[in-house]
Amino acid sequence: MTTPIIQAVINKQDQLGETPLWCERTQKLWWLDIERPRLQSLDPATGAYQAFPFKCTFAGSLALCASGDFLIALDNDLFRFDPESGKLDFFVAVEPATPKTRLNDGRVDRQGRFWVGTVDNQFKEPLGSLCRVDPSGKVTRMFEGIICSNTLAFSLDGRTLYFSDTRQYVTWAFDLDTKTGDLSNQRVFADYTSDKSRPDGACVDSEGYLWNAIFAGHRIMRYAPDGRVDRVIEMPVTNPTCVCFGGPDFATLYVTSATKMIEADMLAKETHAGAVLALDVGVRGLPESRFDI
Repeated sequence: MTTPIIQAVINKQDQLGETPLWCERTQKLWWLDIERPRLQSLDPATGAYQAFPFKCTFAGSLALCASGDFLIALDNDLFRFDPESGKLDFFVAVEPATPKTRLNDGRVDRQGRFWVGTVDNQFKEPLGSLCRVDPSGKVTRMFEGIICSNTLAFSLDGRTLYFSDTRQYVTWAFDLDTKTGDLSNQRVFADYTSDKSRPDGACVDSEGYLWNAIFAGHRIMRYAPDGRVDRVIEMPVTNPTCVCFGGPDFATLYVTSATKMIEADMLAKETHAGAVLALDVGVRGLPESRFDI
């Protein structure tokens, strides 16, 4: 298979670019800068760019809503945001108000529920957890003991949840009861303990394969549903952070990246650090599920 051409579609030098989502209604790419908390959008057809800064410490994750709004994780709470009016409304508190943890990666499942993980802000202690948030606002803590939640993605049939602890260097798969939202049969999907690779954000393509960005690893990886490594693509950035498919036919793979944790002398040489990258990987993605509000 030929090596894909990788292009930087925009570079705002994100400190920690994350959670890219393609909105088929607006035909725009949306993503966050977690540590310079803002929602950003790009219209690839025109090059039009917008940024919506938030008054918080961290912007953890993002989801599309059925209404057309966004669900955004800011610090320890979830908010509903309308980019047309700029209106930001509190939705629900997920984590206690503590400086030790915050909300991190999140995604909507095939049934319209939002799953969001939490992270120890020092990336050292297993203070984090995984939570399920129903459209009613009910929050269910599924399990604890996580250092850095990441890689939330769902299989095509919605019956498998993928989830990583970046700082325990592992990705798990769980059976997901689509009716109740319960998890069972936790098993190791990808084990990175030997080289301490850091699995970050992910998505599932139209063939049911999992694409995963490897933070500080210069690469993205494609996994078969059985956990077999299908492809490894080297990236021109140290810190790819998350992936999503977009474009009118979902044929473009977008990859966010970060300038975080790169020494100044190396950063001067890494011209694409903090950029959103795009490549054609020969497979298409699917529209994101929407939070049912």
